[in-house]
Amino acid sequence: MTKELKTKEKGLKENKPSKKQTKPKENLKKEERKRNYPRKRSSQKINLEKSDFQFKKSNLKIIPLGGLQEIGKNITVFEYQNEIILVDCGLEFPEDNMLGVDLVIPDISYLIKNQDKIRGLVITHGHEDHIGAIPYILKQISVPIFATKLTVALIQNKLEEHHLLRTTKINIVEQGQTVDFGNMQVEFIRSNHSIPDSVMLAIHTPVGTVLHTGDFKIDYTPIDDKVMDLGRIAELGNDGILALLSDSTNSERKGYTMSESSVGEVFDKLFLNNSKRIVVATFASNVHRVQQIVNSAVKYNRKVAICGRSMQNMIEAAREFGYIQVPDNVFIDIDNIKNYRDDQLVIITTGSQGEAMSALTRMANGDHRKVTITPNDMVIISATPIPGNEKLVSKVIDELMKIGAEVIYSSLADIHVSGHACQEEQKLILTLAKPKYFIPVHGEYRQLIAHSETAKKIGIEAKNIFVMTNGRTLELNEEEAKLTTQVPNGKVLVDGLGVGDVGNIVLRDRQHLSQDGLIVIVMTMDATTGEIVSGPDVVSRGFVYVRESENLMDEVKKVIRDEVKKCEQNHIRDWATIKSNVKDTLRDYIFEKTKRNPMILPIITEV
Repeated sequence: MTKELKTKEKGLKENKPSKKQTKPKENLKKEERKRNYPRKRSSQKINLEKSDFQFKKSNLKIIPLGGLQEIGKNITVFEYQNEIILVDCGLEFPEDNMLGVDLVIPDISYLIKNQDKIRGLVITHGHEDHIGAIPYILKQISVPIFATKLTVALIQNKLEEHHLLRTTKINIVEQGQTVDFGNMQVEFIRSNHSIPDSVMLAIHTPVGTVLHTGDFKIDYTPIDDKVMDLGRIAELGNDGILALLSDSTNSERKGYTMSESSVGEVFDKLFLNNSKRIVVATFASNVHRVQQIVNSAVKYNRKVAICGRSMQNMIEAAREFGYIQVPDNVFIDIDNIKNYRDDQLVIITTGSQGEAMSALTRMANGDHRKVTITPNDMVIISATPIPGNEKLVSKVIDELMKIGAEVIYSSLADIHVSGHACQEEQKLILTLAKPKYFIPVHGEYRQLIAHSETAKKIGIEAKNIFVMTNGRTLELNEEEAKLTTQVPNGKVLVDGLGVGDVGNIVLRDRQHLSQDGLIVIVMTMDATTGEIVSGPDVVSRGFVYVRESENLMDEVKKVIRDEVKKCEQNHIRDWATIKSNVKDTLRDYIFEKTKRNPMILPIITEV
């Protein structure tokens, strides 16, 4: 533990902080001032309170820089006076129109400008949309990280890849502990999600307590028996929660999310009397799902092989910290699967989302180096497609079926449950927390609106609900809350080693090239007379096949010569103007002839 991590002694059962310990320092000072007023001069005290001489507290600022009206890229700023605490720092996967882009991270211009105020980065759990951008952010600002054990292990793997591990201060925090940053204290509350060591955060500030749920579901029978600390949430609610920021991912779904333990029963049924080799694809981060797969494998005397680097890393970290319990000699190396019969094997792999380079996709395409799918395989896809990935997953399923494998997916069996709360669970958190202000987070706009409607049913006034956008500042205190300024925000695109060097113009050009192709015009001109000395030569890529369109290419060359001749007659010698005229004339001509609009690049060499 570092000096910055101060674990407070708890005054109640289950290691919960007493009211005395969590009481903001500002309130204590105010009470001391009141006690020091002389009683016999009460009239003077009244005059002081009515005058302008007041010890007014600053407003707490809540500024989401990502994660609102989108899925991913979660990062939120909590700012009080000269202190900033960051909650989460995630990435987003590129949309279909972001051609060639690998990752999307948040714009942190505001943090760079105010980096002297930043006291720490607090992480709710270890999913990519909450930790994926950390290495890229740390290259721009230096900030200590506070997270639970498994989350820290996942972050360390990322920082090691980016050569940032030695220069970053990382603090492990236990669930139930509180970190003191000065004016603000952050309490880690045990939660449930689809990855172990998830927490909610109670951010204690001089103007009140803010509860941030992170991603959550309420699971009364979790695999690790660590039930969400609903008692602590209720206790904070009774003391008074100023604002609640709550996960909205499943806010459109009624009822409850099924317990993770329900999936284990389905696996047992699929494994029973099964003579086939079983291949299970799931999220690498879903440690509890992996545990249940292992449990079924042990029950039916199968060995388990791991396929996929991210899955391998996650399972190693989870076993090291005791999150996966497995007997000795159950796991085998993927290279040794040829030594066992099909009915003795389970292969756990990545690729449940149909990613192009994932292990399952390569198996389906027949180009995986170590695993060859056969008709004697049962492939279980234990996940539901993330919105936008439906076509990719469907294609993988089709390819596996063409090989002859039996494929089990979410439409056929209950082999996946969500890690996010549905409406009834959201109502329970709202009821226990009883917040004055409510801010739905982590969701598309329609999901934020649905969560707002649920909050209204619980009794929260519409004027106290804020459906925010990225970059908008919400200032609040005990008396009021209002939206104020807008800070810089947006998407920074990561392409290979380049961070931020691909912008809207580059994306527009890529889209143009992908849709209409390219024509390059090369010619040499006399610098004195403006006549064409050589060319023009026309090179076409992605537009038409030149040999089959010789007539069109000859006509294009004629159009170019005529336009250059016009420039010569009008005594135009400026190369930029000539290029522009040639481009415009040729674009109009090609569109008229083909109804296409390729990118045109004139290259002129002068002699």
